Amino acid sequence: MKIDTDIFYFINGLSGKIPVIDELFKGIANDYFLMITCCLVMVFLWFGTTDLQKRAKIHIAVVNAVIAVGMANASVALSDFLYFRIRPFNALPAGSVNLLYYQPTDSSFPSNFAAVLFAIAFALLFINRKFGLIFFFIALLGGFARIYVGIHYPLDIVGGAAYGLFACYLAYGITYILKPVIAYLLRVLHNILLA
Repeated sequence: MKIDTDIFYFINGLSGKIPVIDELFKGIANDYFLMITCCLVMVFLWFGTTDLQKRAKIHIAVVNAVIAVGMANASVALSDFLYFRIRPFNALPAGSVNLLYYQPTDSSFPSNFAAVLFAIAFALLFINRKFGLIFFFIALLGGFARIYVGIHYPLDIVGGAAYGLFACYLAYGITYILKPVIAYLLRVLHNILLA
């Protein structure tokens, strides 16, 4: 799609001009940096409040986020099996992409990176607006960075966000069905000081 490629060229065209900015976005686009950051923040949220009512909501949100991450990964893996989109650095003319990152070999669409980050963001947004918006900003920043470094098209990120939202709804359905089991497990974790 032309508009997808045009937006890609615009964002990716910003790279390669200021080395410090390039390094910053390479760090943000890294497969692990934002993922580990999100996990650490969720651990903080899990243990971070003594208010019993808030804690119960946050625990459910974190459980939903973990399930949503699993569902997002599974749905992206299925999608990759059914449809393969070539990455921009391979699909576009040689020399037209500022590639600042290694060359992933999996499908460009949807972005698994974006699917996971948006799954976490949506799971938290449904329970806690403040934390959800922070994670939503992180997911947007991560998606922008993946375009900036030349490994995703904008529609890959939008598709990843849609997969993340879908995975979040599936996660909420699963936690609704398993509510008694999850409540029991949370009580057990609370009794052994892990919740």
